[in-house]
Amino acid sequence: MPHKIESLALEDARRIVVQSQQLPVTKQIGTDIDATLFAIEHLGYIQIDTISTIARAHHHTIWNRNQSYTKQHLADLVERKDVFEYWSHAAAYLPSKDYRFTLPRKEAIKSGKQKHWYKKDAKLMNSVLERIRNEGPLMAKDFDGKGKKVGDWTTKPAKQALENLYMEGELMISSRVNFHKVYNITDLVLPEDIDTSTPTQEEYFTFLIAKYLQANGVGQAAEMAYLLKNTKQHIIETLKAMVLKGDVLEVKINNTIYYTTSSALDILNNPLEKGILKILSPFDNLVIQRKRMQDIFNFNYLLECYVPKEKRKYGYFVLPILWNTDLVARVDCKADRSSGVLLIHHLFLEPSLNNVEEFAVALAQELKVFMLFNDCVKIKVEKTSPASFKSILNKLLR
Repeated sequence: MPHKIESLALEDARRIVVQSQQLPVTKQIGTDIDATLFAIEHLGYIQIDTISTIARAHHHTIWNRNQSYTKQHLADLVERKDVFEYWSHAAAYLPSKDYRFTLPRKEAIKSGKQKHWYKKDAKLMNSVLERIRNEGPLMAKDFDGKGKKVGDWTTKPAKQALENLYMEGELMISSRVNFHKVYNITDLVLPEDIDTSTPTQEEYFTFLIAKYLQANGVGQAAEMAYLLKNTKQHIIETLKAMVLKGDVLEVKINNTIYYTTSSALDILNNPLEKGILKILSPFDNLVIQRKRMQDIFNFNYLLECYVPKEKRKYGYFVLPILWNTDLVARVDCKADRSSGVLLIHHLFLEPSLNNVEEFAVALAQELKVFMLFNDCVKIKVEKTSPASFKSILNKLLR
């Protein structure tokens, strides 16, 4: 007899998702750096990004979950060998305890079953590897060679060799200097007690599902397989097995079947802390999957820094704003560090936003701490939509 699939109201689904994402933080762990490590281990990854219009995405995402965070934490955690750099759906910081679950991708790339960006030059890769074995950690700039264009990027052959060795798992990033990667032999970077056994297929896909649901509360197979090549069908099959065992539950949200866990549903039994407002990175774990944002939060979002200026609707680097459990606004802003001014180029309120004055109070309060986090001492609001909101916000910021 088929089991009955319970329905979950959209507002309850949002609450589960937001609290599973530790927004707001549901428990503080130990010291400030312990809280940073907890955030990374709980979320499963923190995406790395180079754009510095405001604080880079990896710093911004963690800071929203640990307001005692300092930018030195990540470097210290890498040095302590508690986290490492590799690929999730994109370049990311990952918990060292999950290291073995990066091995299936590394082995697929090494065997040629999965392609990365750069064509392999085995002779050059061996030469690069030999130099690092003999000389110790090196950066791309330590190698000679002019760049050649690959896609939209110009990258010199030695850098391509380093990246291929990194993606295959022969090298790891031991540190960064001015955001430039320092490469070293994997065995010298890994903690001594780390498990380096390759997971079975069942272990691997069970891990992907469990990790996703821990961080997101509810999800679909396509979301769990996001930018992970050749995984979706395996995830679907593993989900079916986990449902039969009772490890995973099926629920309907907006007449669509999602998967969840009993511990995620238990979130609804706890009181929700009201009034929390967060200005999110475009690469924050909560919002990185744009279709999911649309489906669960009814928030249509596109990062427009890659869109020609004349075609942008909202601006260059627009940040979603979460208030309680709803995405209610977006802001195009920039930290002008030379003048110490956080520039609010344009703030847009969603038509669905209610209690505008209450929202304004929460936003002004968060903008003040966001300003300091971005090494600024002043906020300048240039434009808001609706225009009338500008005077309300400026009054509160004063």
